[in-house]
Amino acid sequence: MKRWIAATPFCLPFTLLAGPCPDWQPERARAELDGLARRIAEWDATYHRQGRSPIADELYDQARERLAGWRGCFPAQAPVAADPLAGATGQIAHPVPQTGLDKLADETRVQAWMAERDGLWVQPKVDGVAVTLIYQDGRLQQAISRGDGRLGQDWTARVRALPGVPARLPDNRRLLFQGELYWKLAEHVQASHGGAGARGKVAGLLARQSLGDAEAAGIGLFVWEWPDGPADMRARLDELRRLGFADSARFSEPTASFAEARKWREHWYRAALPFASDGVVIKQGRRPPGERWSASAPAWAIAWKYPFAQVLAEVRAVDFKIGRSGRITPLLQLQPVQLDDRRVQRVSAGSLRRLRELDIQPGDQVSVSLAGLTIPRLDGVVWHAAVRTPLALPVTSRYHPLSCWQPTPDCRSQFAARLEWLGGKHGLGLAGVGAGSWQALIDAGLVEHLLDWMDLREEQLLALPGFGEKRAARLLASFAEARAQPFGRWLGALGLPPSGAANLGADWQQPAGRSQADWQREPGVGPGRARALVAFFAEPEVRALRQRLNAAGVAGF
Repeated sequence: MKRWIAATPFCLPFTLLAGPCPDWQPERARAELDGLARRIAEWDATYHRQGRSPIADELYDQARERLAGWRGCFPAQAPVAADPLAGATGQIAHPVPQTGLDKLADETRVQAWMAERDGLWVQPKVDGVAVTLIYQDGRLQQAISRGDGRLGQDWTARVRALPGVPARLPDNRRLLFQGELYWKLAEHVQASHGGAGARGKVAGLLARQSLGDAEAAGIGLFVWEWPDGPADMRARLDELRRLGFADSARFSEPTASFAEARKWREHWYRAALPFASDGVVIKQGRRPPGERWSASAPAWAIAWKYPFAQVLAEVRAVDFKIGRSGRITPLLQLQPVQLDDRRVQRVSAGSLRRLRELDIQPGDQVSVSLAGLTIPRLDGVVWHAAVRTPLALPVTSRYHPLSCWQPTPDCRSQFAARLEWLGGKHGLGLAGVGAGSWQALIDAGLVEHLLDWMDLREEQLLALPGFGEKRAARLLASFAEARAQPFGRWLGALGLPPSGAANLGADWQQPAGRSQADWQREPGVGPGRARALVAFFAEPEVRALRQRLNAAGVAGF
């Protein structure tokens, strides 16, 4: 991961995920901080020893940010801070230290930083692994991994095997460059494709003893610094182009204002590029000479990251939504997080089976992204809380298409779903009657059976919070119109199972009197549907609804 090789130290803004300190006793705080610190140390070790990315880069950054926040909340319980680059260092000294970058996440901080500087340039923040290249007499003499910014590993043999890194330059001076080895991508759009695992792929390949020709050809180079090059940025870029490093000039733009920097950031976020990028770098064209650099974030450059594609979210609670047919969907209630321009507080776990497989409980930290740029999606568990309380899961056999016809405590969700179906487009299509209206009626005790709404009076509605005369009148008008709906539509509203192209007839007796064999003779009705249809018409609750509709004068009942 580039942040471990090329972009530390971790001067991260505690903004997006910042929140109130957890309500933990000291013992719990110590356990949670120790657990997260160990997990981060494991990620560091896996990357530096195996060249494998165990977690997405932005989730790693957020995990470190979370740990920093907890340290501030519980300083007495915080473990000794570990060096994230402890396993990355080597024995080869960089002639000029690799500096890393402060990462700013919000526009206000970027504007403030830019306001105090001039002569600024902006570049894509290429998502790869950092390297120092030294040329002497026109030949690549040495390549050094970033390591801890001061000491790195000797990558000379590996880098010499890469066609994307010039083996010779048209210049005999001693030249030193710092840059990014990246995985070449065709027409890569960061906004829609994300990181595509490109950084981890390069890191994994460079961890090998040897590379195949195709693998070596897939790695490119972006030079982002020439410490001892011309002092003027434009002159430096022109010279880099002459030496064969054309991408440095192609992807560097002068920026005289925050608006221009934001324009280029948005452009590179959505444009097709030959590499993955995780933000932009804004830098001063003129900076101190290389002998004054140190392995820490400099004052003359910052990284402005792209919006998170994945965010780290704490699970506050797990609720269970029971659908009309009895399907159980776990819903995770989250500490609110920001994804692009959406505030996300809830995400579906999909199914009870997936919830069990992921072993999610309150306090766990999960990864959330947007599916189709709009719908929150649970990607997985990043780590489990140190102190956990098992969930009481619903009994699956309790819920099915013919369960929950009253809003008893364990049936409120499925009963509400029945009402939403009844009033929705698949049912009676009641204008102005949505989930909020049904829930208000249930909460007030006015609807305790599926058809209680048919007998409501105006004064009952007016007594409810938020129900004025106009709203009450609209609801009563919709309820009155429902009585005139045709027989077939009423059956669908009550929850009739799928019946293919069967003829339902004009009154209750025709479909209710059919046997399973009779139903199977209808078009589009197989054995499973036939059994469900027989069970529906035989269900006592459904028969009671039929009696009530008969008494109300609804045609066909």
